[in-house]
Parts: sequence; structure tokens; C-alpha cells
Amino acid sequence: MNLQNSTDDLQQLIGILSGGLRTALQELPQQHLLEIIMDVGRLPQARFSGQAVNLSADPVSPADLEQVVASVGEFSADNRAGIEGTLHRISCLRNRRGKIIGLTLRVGRAVTGTIESIRDLIERGASLLLLGRPGVGKTTRLREIARVLADEFGKRVIIIDTSNEIAGDGDIPHPAIGSARRMQVPHPERQHGVMIEAVENHMPEVIIVDEIGTAAEATAARTIAERGVQLIGTAHGNTLENLVMNPTLADLVGGVQTVTLGDDEARLRGTQKTISERKAPPTFDAVVEIVDREAVIVHPDTAGAVDKLLRGLDPGGMRRSPQGEVVFLPEEPPLQDSPQQVSPASQSGWVRIHPYALSRDTVERVIRDLRLEARTVKRPDQADFILALRSRAEDARLRRILQATQLPLYVVKKNTTAQIRRLLQNVFNILHGMPRDEVDAAVGEAEAAIRRVMEEGVTVALLPRPASMRKLQHRLAARHRLTAESVGSEPQRHLIIHPT
Repeated sequence: MNLQNSTDDLQQLIGILSGGLRTALQELPQQHLLEIIMDVGRLPQARFSGQAVNLSADPVSPADLEQVVASVGEFSADNRAGIEGTLHRISCLRNRRGKIIGLTLRVGRAVTGTIESIRDLIERGASLLLLGRPGVGKTTRLREIARVLADEFGKRVIIIDTSNEIAGDGDIPHPAIGSARRMQVPHPERQHGVMIEAVENHMPEVIIVDEIGTAAEATAARTIAERGVQLIGTAHGNTLENLVMNPTLADLVGGVQTVTLGDDEARLRGTQKTISERKAPPTFDAVVEIVDREAVIVHPDTAGAVDKLLRGLDPGGMRRSPQGEVVFLPEEPPLQDSPQQVSPASQSGWVRIHPYALSRDTVERVIRDLRLEARTVKRPDQADFILALRSRAEDARLRRILQATQLPLYVVKKNTTAQIRRLLQNVFNILHGMPRDEVDAAVGEAEAAIRRVMEEGVTVALLPRPASMRKLQHRLAARHRLTAESVGSEPQRHLIIHPT
């Protein structure tokens, strides 16, 4: 996620703190600040991804908390408050008597460019469900989706904002949501009622809702989808499988029922007589698992993915990076061989590329301009990887080719020289302005780490690298369906690769 294209109003959040804490925060890299923690009797902390920094040698006093509480809006029934005109969220901890004894000041950012990897799903009008752990960027993406649908596509968008987290505190929504409208919810238990009210009273084309978590909200979501309204939401759970196994929320993806088959039918299917099947059409057409702030796994056909899960199969899906180049289709198994087999820059000899639904002349022109040791081939069985348009990634013919050849697939959104150039630079690990030997060293280190993670199932930390090289290493890990995250502060910031 590119924080350079973000708006965070961070000084307004820092401004409600005491002078000592403000001074300490000014000396830290604020761009990557996630939250500030203040608990009575403990040292205040600033938390970053993978790191926490103490802001003072003195523990937090009740007076420190009172200063912050006096500067924010009223805490609602879910113990959340905000700063009017910003996206920051302040949550409180209370003792048994209801007194506030701790605060979590969460930084809220409006970040543009966070939905490029799923923009095609939004454009086609699909109802979309986002899954992911807390802090991975679900709400940030909801804001961007609301702005794009309202301003770029001119749709009537209503946001159901239960905790004022999407559009900020106060009566006037934050500019991050564009011209989308916002309905506030007086109490968390009323969210499902406000969802239905939005449809009945305000004639929306799109409804956006955060944190669908109860059976009533799941029922309201189904009602909205059945009325032809595009629904964009988030739910608790990291993966589609988590959702299917959740009896409260399984209805969002069609629900699960137990069916008893006859002897002949069970024999024909090769299964037991008692099986689990999808109960109904899914509320959401597509599901997006947010792996981290860089990568997502897209299930463009929720019904098909759920059916595979219930048959004991891998639901598959497409793993997409922010650049949108790499896709793993459902038929492609996890990579088990050495990283060199899918990393053209590390192979000996010329790399062979098969363009699918792309101009072969354009691909060859980019190869010449970049002076790559590569060439195009007409037949996929002669290629080292396939290059295709994203819109054609679901073609039945291409699926059969990938299943038969087990080749990696790389995709571009448009058939343009600029997009093909950017993709091939990523595939061949080209970093402008960086010495080639340093790039090769970073690639070699990442490939060795990937091999160890896949073979031994352990987490491996890499050496500190510049941001551009960390992104390169991150892409290498993503090609193998491994999770990677950057931790630490510059200049010691480095990548950690986790097993799947």
C-alpha cells in the first residue's frame, strides 16, 4: 500500500496528547505509525508493523487519559470515539466500574490506489466481501471503493457507518469517501436495521458496510442483495474457509446443509452417504482475502469456490499484487520445486514467453527496449511462462492450457507497451538506479529463504534492504503463495517470510 498517496491528518491526533508524548512522536517515522497505546500505570507506546516504541520513561497517569478523553467525541456503546473531521479512531478500556483505564489511538488514513487489484470486480457491479485480520486495510479499501463508485462511476452510494470508522467522526463525512453518502448507526445492535432502512428510504445503487458479524446482519445483507443492490462489505475471518465454517456467517456465502444420499448416488459420486452441500446462492458474488497490505487472493466465483471446499478440495483463487501482474488460477497447485523454476531472471539461457490475447509485436518491442534475454513463442508448450490480459484470465481454453502445462501465468490489465514493460521489469527483477550485483544478491537471498521456508516450514528474516528491493523480494515470495511482511524502521527495515 502506497502511503505516499495518503491523507492521515496525523497532527490532529498527535495534538490531543501531552507535550512530552507529542515531542517523542515527532522524532519517529510517522508515515508508518499504526496506533498509540496508553494504559494507566504502563509506559505509553507507539506501534508500527512488527515493532513497538516506548514514548516515555514515565507511566501513563489518569490525568494523561483525561486530557485525551476531553479532546475527542463522546464514546459510543461500542467504546469508540473519534476526532471530528478525521478518520482516527479512539477506543477505550474500562474497569469493572466503567472508568476508563486505557486508550488505543488508531491512525486512520485515506489511501488512494488500494483497490487496483480488485477494480475489475467493482466495475462489473459484483457484490464483494472482503476478509482479513484486523489492521490489514479492509476499512481503508472500503473508503476508496466508496469514492471510486460515487465519483468515477456516478453511482448512488450509501455507507452504513456503525462506528464512524469509514467516514470519520462528526456530521460531515470525511472527503475520502467522495460524494458517497453516510448513514450513522446509533447503536451497534441496530446496524442490520439501518442497512434495510438505507434500501427502503434512499434508493441506493451500492451499499457499503463494515464488519458484518451477526446473523441479523447476514440476513439483512441477503435481503439487500436480493433487491438488486451492489453490496460491498467486510466480515470477521481471514479466509473463505473460515467463513464457511462459521455457522453465524456461512449464509453470506450460501450456507451449508447436510444431505443424505441414496446408495446409488453415493456410489456414483464416490462419497459417503452423508455429505455437506451449499444451501443457497451466495449473498456475495466474489470474495477477496486480504493477505497483507500488498497482496490479495480473489475468488471471483464464490459459489464455485464454496462447492470445492465442501467437496474437500482447495478453493483455489487468484493471488494478485498491487501492480496486478501475477495470477494463480484454481487449477495451478502450490509450487513445490525450487524458486529458480519460476524466476526467469535466475534461469540460464533465453526465457520463452507465450503471449495469450496480447500483441506479440508489442511484447517483442518491450523485450528489445529492455534488452532482455527473452523471446516470444507461438505454442504454450514451448514457453517458460504465459503472458495474458487479465480480462481473459478466466477463458476456458487458457485454463486448460495452464492445467496441462503447469506454467506460471502473468497478467496485465491492458494491452499497452507501458503495462507490459512494467510487468516484465518485475518478472525479470529489473530495478532502475540499483547496481545489478546488489539486485542479484537480494534476489538470491530471497530465493534461498523461500526454499528454506517451503522445505522446513519455518519463518525466515532477510537482511535490511532499500524499499525497492524489499518490494522485489516481496513479489518473489508472493509467486510462491508465501506471506511476507516488512518490519523494523529504516535503515534496518527488512522482510520476514512466513510459511503458508
